[in-house]
Amino acid sequence: MTARCPICRKPTDSQSSFDFPFCSERCRLLDLGNWASEKYKISSPVFDESELEDEDRDAPQSRRDRGDPEDNGNEARGHRR
Repeated sequence: MTARCPICRKPTDSQSSFDFPFCSERCRLLDLGNWASEKYKISSPVFDESELEDEDRDAPQSRRDRGDPEDNGNEARGHRR
């Protein structure tokens, strides 16, 4: 497979280059340094936002939030039947 080095754009080949997709060890180390210095950013969230929605939906709710007929709001005021 042939491609261009992501650092210097020189052509490189997966068959002949040990450092593929880079053309050399120098470019490979420059890329590593870019990651270490946080020059690169990951644009999408690390977690799936739908997982948070699922957790919110599964979280326990008070009787009042669920519309439990046994609670007339008295439990929130410290009164029990």
